[in-house]
Amino acid sequence: MLITPRQAEAAIGERLACMPIESLPLLQCVGGTLRENVYAERDQPPFDRVTMDGIAGDSETWRQGVRRLKIQATQAAGAPPLTLDRKDHVIEVMTGAYLPAGCDCVVPVELIDVKGGYATLKADAVTTAFHNIHRRGTDGRQGSLLLEAGTMLRAPELAVAASAGMERVRVSGQPAIMVVSTGDELIEPGEPIADYQVRRSNAYAVAATLRQRGFARIGDDHVRDDEDMLRERLTLHLTTHEVLVLSGGVSMGRFDLVPKVLQQIGVQQVFHHIAQRPGKPMWFGIGPDGQSIFGLPGNPVSTLVCLIRYVIPAIAASMATKPAAPERLALAAPVTFHAPLAYFLPVAIEHDDWGRAWAIPRPPNGSGDFLSLAGTDGFVELPPGPNTYPKGFVTSLYRW
Repeated sequence: MLITPRQAEAAIGERLACMPIESLPLLQCVGGTLRENVYAERDQPPFDRVTMDGIAGDSETWRQGVRRLKIQATQAAGAPPLTLDRKDHVIEVMTGAYLPAGCDCVVPVELIDVKGGYATLKADAVTTAFHNIHRRGTDGRQGSLLLEAGTMLRAPELAVAASAGMERVRVSGQPAIMVVSTGDELIEPGEPIADYQVRRSNAYAVAATLRQRGFARIGDDHVRDDEDMLRERLTLHLTTHEVLVLSGGVSMGRFDLVPKVLQQIGVQQVFHHIAQRPGKPMWFGIGPDGQSIFGLPGNPVSTLVCLIRYVIPAIAASMATKPAAPERLALAAPVTFHAPLAYFLPVAIEHDDWGRAWAIPRPPNGSGDFLSLAGTDGFVELPPGPNTYPKGFVTSLYRW
């Protein structure tokens, strides 16, 4: 009996090896997974911060009708705080500066006239207390939790870690991933090609998908349908990589040698075949040292769908990355599917006049029709048929 996509997902997750932890400089952590909590070094902002170029002074004095005030000094950003000497004085301030002592309001430059060392407030100047001032600790308090372990580090998160004084952070090490295409028929782009051959395209789609998601340690190989050669190359790759992603050679044909060869070199099969279309022949196993081996069907649509649905989440889980909330979308048109298999349907996302997103079905002409994927945004997962799923049917979306 075939396993379901959910059962396949669970079987993979139960056998993943967790990646080790590394301590790296911040700029080397882009796309990495945080493996420690980050706490606030101090209040944020750490002082009452000026948010507009202008003048700072005592709001009560201004509200009492004093509108012309002597400019005492200039408070620059990054300079120690000054102190207001007299309530009928003001201090010129710059955005980001420490609010001078004795001041509780900032009037921006466009609402004052400056002449002869004096500033005169215009009639529409707002003089309420703490106007144009970012109060100390209003964003976060010293010691508060800023980032949780498991967070993916993008630009905002790296800025937060830097604000906490973290020169280095502990992150998951990235797995070394080897992308392997199998097949005698595959010819590299740019090389002469015969009528009976096809271009090697799957490897480019796989590598691009991995890099797009922040994985950088990616190798590439092409192995012919030769048992001895497969055994030699896959044995080598298992000694140098934590993850192998193979496309082709896992179906039922005479030259589909991958499962047999993997078994010969000590890889334990976890499952072979999933109740899904496309990608039914997918294979997964664990190497002798805990390596994860994904055997994806060679048809291009199947390869990309299985990569997105199973491989990417598995690698993220091995790095202890918190899973993102599932994205859900409604079909823009009814879809009829007859097979008793989960159906992965490519879609384009469009928005209607009310701003609502819809999944426009873009069914390919079979799992070999990779040309049809251009211009699509991903695929939705529909339950096994036979059934007709109406317009408005809501299901999970997986983006390329």
